Amino acid sequence: MSRAWTYQDHRQKKKLGDKAPWSVGWYDPDGKKRSKRIGSKSMAEKHRRKLEGQLAAGIYQADSRKRWDDFRREYEERIAAGMASQTRRVTLDALKHFERIVKPKRVQAIKTQVIDEFVARRRVEPGRREGDTISPATVNKELRHLRAVLQIAHDWGYLPMMPKVRMLKEPKKLPTYVTPEHFAAIYKACKVATRPKGFHFSPETWWQAFITYQYMTGWRVSEPVALRWDDVSLDAGTAITRHEDNKGCRDERVPLHPVVVEHLRQIVDFGPTVFPWPHHERTLWADFAKIQEEAGIHLPCHENHEHTPACHLYGFHDLRRAFATMNAERLTGDALQSLMRHKSYQTTQRYINMARQLDQSVEALHVPEVLRTSKSA
Repeated sequence: MSRAWTYQDHRQKKKLGDKAPWSVGWYDPDGKKRSKRIGSKSMAEKHRRKLEGQLAAGIYQADSRKRWDDFRREYEERIAAGMASQTRRVTLDALKHFERIVKPKRVQAIKTQVIDEFVARRRVEPGRREGDTISPATVNKELRHLRAVLQIAHDWGYLPMMPKVRMLKEPKKLPTYVTPEHFAAIYKACKVATRPKGFHFSPETWWQAFITYQYMTGWRVSEPVALRWDDVSLDAGTAITRHEDNKGCRDERVPLHPVVVEHLRQIVDFGPTVFPWPHHERTLWADFAKIQEEAGIHLPCHENHEHTPACHLYGFHDLRRAFATMNAERLTGDALQSLMRHKSYQTTQRYINMARQLDQSVEALHVPEVLRTSKSA
């Protein structure tokens, strides 16, 4: 049975006779019956053959008049609903900024010029600190999520051609990581913590266990927050990170250092999670900043950095970078990649602080005789 056909509407036929316009009807790949009024019989036949070819070749493009609002609802129901909560949040935030700035009406109207307009207007909007603008890194993050959403629209046939997405150039900055000296200071400063409350252990003990866990495992901060006692074996010294809680989307059993196990034993509780935090999510970062201020942490602020009130302090991800940096020379690249659960070895390499290795190699460089001094010789 043909999936496309030509016909004349019987009501128009009754009014106009043979002069009634011709239409094309077809079933789309989802099995929905569709139609389009064309005009002459020859043009209708031409359009039918085109549709037949597209349907047979699997390159059929759906109604290009799709409204953006309708596509947005479909996307949230079919795609966004299945995302990890953090990914869904940043994706929908990116769409919110895109809609606020360019106010899209129909999906097919989103072309390269529209994306360029979004970038031009978004990059000059105010940043977090008075007088600053949004950082290129923030704009690029939104563009990556926006590009993924538009790819879905293209795959569904709503967007005939994918627009070009031009990323902004980001200033290269030296990656930061928590040094052993700073970790010691932060560890001692945990005494100023006042949260979490209502447990048999003190906030100081909780925080010392929390930062030790990240520093000694390299886990992303969302992973220990979601860790459950059911997935921890203190006797075996292992913990399982679940696919719904990690970026790799896979369950993995990870060995724990005895120092980590020792800290976990101090916060064993009857609750379901290892690191309970019955407070607003933002307070976790606020309290970490408070502890660092007590420890006297004050990092140099990079030029072109998007300044924030905490720009002179470490973030939780700096504990993860410290794990990679401090163990880069102690572990093989394969072992480090496995512990950090990176899909790509190149990602693991980016987390390794090469400066320390380069400093050591400088001592072995050849020095011409004319440059040698009694001190260097």
